[in-house]
Amino acid sequence: MKYTIAVSNEKGGVAKTTTTLSLGAALAELGNRVLLIDMDPQANLTLALGFEPAESAKTSANVLIESAPLQNAIHKTDFEGLDLVPCNARIESAEQFLPVRANYLTTLRTALEGASNLTYHYILLDCPPSLGAITLNALAASDLLLIPTQAEYFSAYALRNMMTVIRRIRKEANPNLAYRILVTLLDRRNRTHRSIYEQLVSTFGDGMFETVIEMDTKLRESPIAGQPITRYMPSSRGSLQYRVLAEELIEYAKETNQQTA
Repeated sequence: MKYTIAVSNEKGGVAKTTTTLSLGAALAELGNRVLLIDMDPQANLTLALGFEPAESAKTSANVLIESAPLQNAIHKTDFEGLDLVPCNARIESAEQFLPVRANYLTTLRTALEGASNLTYHYILLDCPPSLGAITLNALAASDLLLIPTQAEYFSAYALRNMMTVIRRIRKEANPNLAYRILVTLLDRRNRTHRSIYEQLVSTFGDGMFETVIEMDTKLRESPIAGQPITRYMPSSRGSLQYRVLAEELIEYAKETNQQTA
């Protein structure tokens, strides 16, 4: 059974793309077939996997804007079990074109359903740092919204808008959308970080992943090397923590599927 995860936060700089790449690689390392879909006009996920955005003939922009078959935009990566639908700046025009269409919120979901012959266990959607038509499409197509957030005031404050969007999507397009918050870039030596993290746990409870991702310079280096952290520095703290996150996510997905079966 495919399990689709949107990785999104209106706030930038929260390790959204790093999480998509690192979690996807960790899931693949555990024997899963994983498809990463880059939906951010900055195309950082595409770049991090060694692809030039401008050179891709078919991208997520073709899927959203032209309703091109999803399978036509899939590229093999150098990592076993990990495939990519790249992105480029053209996807920005989807913010204008999609809202004028009927049922535009389900454009991506329709594309995923049309690719039912694809045998992926997990599909991860790397969303732009905004709450426009692209992100709304990702949420409408997903089983789970993964919200990376720093244990800092502005990042935590942005969660209010994310909760509003979740309620909207549940009402209009995807009543079963679940969410989990992932704390990233945590510095346990920082008193403010510790305090805000404790407040997040108190406020969101079961809405939080138990796993946290701490500060690790290797996580910033790995995209430059064109490799996920699990390949670039397998024994690093970041690599180990994303592996733990992958295991926690797998258990969560299994429990969710059993409840809905």
